[in-house]
Amino acid sequence: MTLQDCVIVGGGPAGLTAALYLARFLRRVTVFDAGDGRARTIPRTHNQPAFPDGIPGPDLLDAMRAHALAYGARIETGLVARIEAWEGAFRITTDRQIVVARSVILAMGVFNHRPPLSRRDQDRGLAGGLIRYCPVCDAYEVRDQRIAVLGQGVHGSDEARFIATYSRRVMLIPPAGVHVVAQGKIPTPEAPMRCVTLEEAEVVVTLENDEHHRFDTLYVALGTTPRTDLASQLGLRLTPGGYVVTDARQRCSLDGIYAIGDLTEGLDQIAVAMGQGAQGAMAVHNDLG
Repeated sequence: MTLQDCVIVGGGPAGLTAALYLARFLRRVTVFDAGDGRARTIPRTHNQPAFPDGIPGPDLLDAMRAHALAYGARIETGLVARIEAWEGAFRITTDRQIVVARSVILAMGVFNHRPPLSRRDQDRGLAGGLIRYCPVCDAYEVRDQRIAVLGQGVHGSDEARFIATYSRRVMLIPPAGVHVVAQGKIPTPEAPMRCVTLEEAEVVVTLENDEHHRFDTLYVALGTTPRTDLASQLGLRLTPGGYVVTDARQRCSLDGIYAIGDLTEGLDQIAVAMGQGAQGAMAVHNDLG
């Protein structure tokens, strides 16, 4: 078994950037990618620098993988089940093998809380732009459209106000079972949502009072949950919101462990994840000596 300098858990923009940098630092680096990251579900991102016509998430990831592989990084499909300290290093157990590494970068990201749709409808909605999750990423593309924001509380109202700078036709829809509270200048219906259905080019929201509202797109503002199972195993320090705490160089509370990307608290953007990937890789390289 070859001792790796670093194992990266997660093959999204953050993890692949870190892999590229470490490979170019002549480090032995392996990425384990479960293939279920959010970036792969992006139909086309238009705010990624250097792609003025936009680029689909899968194409961006494939190009980043090829780039890292060209410099010697290893990228393997696998789900990491356990990480534990072992003889001055870390033993990483996946669903297929066991690897030992001197350091580990966690880059598993978060998962979105989804609307009440089947997986098939969810995928179709994302592909067609009927369902969206990131107004910072793509509100520009839905200027002046009829927009629903499914959410509540501070998060929902903040997202609705942000989107309202792109369209005057925004409605904040409370999820099922939630007490409706008016949100200032953002229109809010008198009843929460009962269900949502997708038509060919419209989203239909049915409220608990049987009202129907039609929209061009629906933003899901139900929040996210960080993928912190491995961080909890390692006893890493977490924020009250469940994100991994790091220092300015992406170091965690346990020596030899680093966290990058959406797993850390901040702006969930590809460009930010890439920057943290570069910064974390530099810290790993320097710390290994």
